[in-house]
Order: sequence, then structure tokens, then C-alpha cells
Amino acid sequence: MRQPPHPLSPQDSLVALMIAISAADLELHTAELVAIQAVVNHLPIFGDYDADRIKSVAQTVFDLFEEDDGLDALFGLIRDSLPERLYETAYALACEVAAADGKLAQTELRLLEEIRHELQIDRLHAAAIERGARARHMQL
Repeated sequence: MRQPPHPLSPQDSLVALMIAISAADLELHTAELVAIQAVVNHLPIFGDYDADRIKSVAQTVFDLFEEDDGLDALFGLIRDSLPERLYETAYALACEVAAADGKLAQTELRLLEEIRHELQIDRLHAAAIERGARARHMQL
């Protein structure tokens, strides 16, 4: 019998959502991986985070994605470890990673919708977060 994954820290949960949105289209784009690394390296919420944990968190996400109800399990782990006050932060980071490569696949859009639903992000707040991410990743 498979052992359930160990609990995630709040920062692990944020990383897990970023990895999940990057993997949503079944391809990890370099721009998305660079965005995840930049977020972890520069945002205050990750000030005491061990960046070496990214690999193990990513493996947890990949393992869950191979299971039938893996996405539901991932959301359960995230809700268990992430304070509600950070739900919008989590959604914002997911949007940053999704926008990083300049295109949004349908699978990414569907996952963002699911994240909004699971984390109960107000639609107006979500629209503002999405617009901000899009604006930051515009190209000439």
C-alpha cells in the first residue's frame, strides 16, 4: 500500500500550485520554471524557504497527477497547509507562472478555473489578479 505524501508547509503549497499550473499542459516550459525559481528567490513569503525542496514538492505533484483523484488530493493538501489569508497569493503565483511563457493552453485555463473554485477566490479579485499577471508578461 502506498504511503500518503507528508504534509506540505505553506511555502510548499505555493510551490506545488506553481508546479501544477506549469505541468497542466503536460509540458514544463523553461519560462515557467524560471518564473517559479524567480518567485521563490525574490518574494518575502519564501524568505526562509529551502529552495532545494522544490524538487521534492514537484515530485509529489507529479505523483499525484498520475492518480485518478490526484488533483483533488493536491487541493486537499494545499487547503490543509495553506492559511486562508494566502489563497489569493496562491492564485496570483499560479497566474504568474501560467503567463510566464506568453501563452495559456486550455488545460492551464481550466486548472486556473479549478484553483479559483477550490480556493474560493472572488471572481472580481481573480480578474484583477489575472490582468496584473498578463500585464507583467506582455511583450513588444
